Amino acid sequence: MVYLGILIGIFIITVIALSVIILLENRNPTRTMAWILVLIFLPVAGIFLYLYIGQNHRKKKTFIKKRKQDYRVLKRLLETQITFTQFGKFFKKNFNDGRAKMVPLILKAGDSPITFNNEVKILNNGAQSFTEMLKAIENAKDHIHMEFFIIKDSEIGRKFQRALIQKAKEGLEVRLIYDAVGSWKLTEDYLSPMRDAGIQVEEFLPVTLPFFGSRLNYRNHRKILVVDGKIGFTGGINIGDEYLGKDKELGFWRDTHVKIFGEANYVLQTIFLKDWYFVSSEELDDPRYFPRQGYQGEIGIQILSSGPDMFWQTIQHAYFTAITAARKSVYITTPYLIPDEGILMALKSAGLRGVDVRILLPSVADHRTVFWASKSHFKELLEAGVKIYQYQKGFIHSKIIMTDDNVTSIGTANFDIRSLELNFEVNAFIYDEKITQRVKGDYFEDLRQSKRIYLEEYEKRAISSRLKESVARLFSPIL
Repeated sequence: MVYLGILIGIFIITVIALSVIILLENRNPTRTMAWILVLIFLPVAGIFLYLYIGQNHRKKKTFIKKRKQDYRVLKRLLETQITFTQFGKFFKKNFNDGRAKMVPLILKAGDSPITFNNEVKILNNGAQSFTEMLKAIENAKDHIHMEFFIIKDSEIGRKFQRALIQKAKEGLEVRLIYDAVGSWKLTEDYLSPMRDAGIQVEEFLPVTLPFFGSRLNYRNHRKILVVDGKIGFTGGINIGDEYLGKDKELGFWRDTHVKIFGEANYVLQTIFLKDWYFVSSEELDDPRYFPRQGYQGEIGIQILSSGPDMFWQTIQHAYFTAITAARKSVYITTPYLIPDEGILMALKSAGLRGVDVRILLPSVADHRTVFWASKSHFKELLEAGVKIYQYQKGFIHSKIIMTDDNVTSIGTANFDIRSLELNFEVNAFIYDEKITQRVKGDYFEDLRQSKRIYLEEYEKRAISSRLKESVARLFSPIL
């Protein structure tokens, strides 16, 4: 009994101490209360959850160090490519709408210049994206830089492995970053042949005891492929067979990736090189990583990264600005809808002022708690005039926002707190009417494969569904 009393006393002191720490971090009040409630009602589990995934590392030494390193690398790279930041005349002449708010925000908050010598190709599923990526790798002449959240030892994973090994044997520089948590099933059976062939492979924030808790929460959710500094890819697709529709539970996998030609790849390349410096301490600033592009097109693009190493939550600010600046329409596709209060208010305000706001979500769940937490927001959005659809053909994983027929964002960031506040993400913001019309056409085709949710119907849902939503929403700030 004495030992039990001591143990209970230790837990009580620990819970109080952690509660004080959480309060002193001055987080969003909703998240603060969520963590305190977890500690009160689930003290044992709550302590371990907080130590594993709850700590706020945005101001921790690891990421402050990375931010300083990133600044030096970015400054040096931009000194050699400064011409593509000079957009003043074009900006003033052509951007007199919501883009006039987007471009300077992204430039200031994300250190992301706008480039105009670009062409893009929209890729609508795993088959298209993998074909284009493998073709680019096959035709590579100098270097291949690849960074993914999830790489699975699968049929498509082995195709990429063989393609990269072949190029390394041909003498090309090949570098690969994979996330330690997203790709936790990768074994040396997959990685060793790549290293043996000369491929430089690095793991992003390895998770090892006793430091398990300090690193689990902040993951590299980026998907980047840059080939020869001239062709770049980003979007929602990881490397796994499920993206080819081979998951029996989820079925057809609808996703969106973008292939970029031109100067926007300077920024995509810079993001990779900064991440490479962080994981390997190898500083790469050879001008050949930033080759002259020649004429590619006239599409304006800003590549925006975000993460706990940055002072601002950049993609979150960009999403908020896009929604609040919209005059006619806001079209969103996301697999997860767990917005913070700011994004939620922006969506409702847009709906209330008559903007055509549509949100497309999956009808099947790959993460059940997140799925139910997403549905918990339906009622207030529907009441504000937001139209909500659930995809019926399979699972939809695209991360897209389009506004006013001239702004399209395609990238890795979902509309959830984890993407917008915790993970390392990257999005391509494309300012072009033709591209937006193309993506808009795909969007309305997806809507034809979807079921619209009406408020009257939604309010008739079963009590069990309401309970799941309510419980899941309680945990949504920490999902």
